[in-house]
Amino acid sequence: MTTIENGENGSGTRELAGKRALVTGGSRGIGAAVVRQLLDAGAEVLTTARSAAGTAPEGAIFVEADVRTRAGAQALAAAAREVLGGVDILVHNAGGARPHEGVLAIPDEEWQDALDLNFLASVRLDSLLVPGMRERRSGKIVHISSAAVLTPVGPFLHYTTAKAALENYSRGLAVELAPSGIRVNTVSPGRVATPGGEATREQWAEVAARMDAGPGETNADDTTPLGRDGQPDDIAHAVLFLVSDRASWLTGSKLVVDGGEFPRG
Repeated sequence: MTTIENGENGSGTRELAGKRALVTGGSRGIGAAVVRQLLDAGAEVLTTARSAAGTAPEGAIFVEADVRTRAGAQALAAAAREVLGGVDILVHNAGGARPHEGVLAIPDEEWQDALDLNFLASVRLDSLLVPGMRERRSGKIVHISSAAVLTPVGPFLHYTTAKAALENYSRGLAVELAPSGIRVNTVSPGRVATPGGEATREQWAEVAARMDAGPGETNADDTTPLGRDGQPDDIAHAVLFLVSDRASWLTGSKLVVDGGEFPRG
């Protein structure tokens, strides 16, 4: 476990002063932006990734953990209780999958891996940390999904299926936990400019070429109506809003942050 002393991070309003937050997948991209926003708002933040190779934002506490397994979730929950004394804010950001040449080309083990990382990791960690929130009758949970759930395509169907399950679970969990003062919401990002996102788009383009599909069939090269890719902070600002008191009457909601890229049904 590597601990970095908390420091001042700029222009935050400190509206989360005294709050303890856990962010999974917080060493880069969207997760790192979320960590920085929470730190700026005054929260004490513990974050995690599968590898210590990534650099956690300055001021965060980093724990190496693999949330795809029950044992990994248990170790992370124990570390959060030991280091933070409990968790008031839980942001599930870890996720991802690689594309294949159609639905039937996705092997069983990658279906399972997609479910473990993009869905069951949240279920397991929630089950370990929600009891503490219930005791305090307070807590905020944000599940990071994907706007791609709105238009699922074969090469990524294992990923979007897992995220669709996460959204359904989030709505049900929100209803069950609302009487305990715990709010559960989902953020569904569109295309965001991150190293991981760029690598995925490159993989998708390669798959499309092998499938003899044009860019329009994969959405790999589409332009958002707002004319730009999202930035990690675009998603982090949404998360910060949902875990703040400004969203005190929001639970069971899905906030799509995609520059208008995906159709609404």
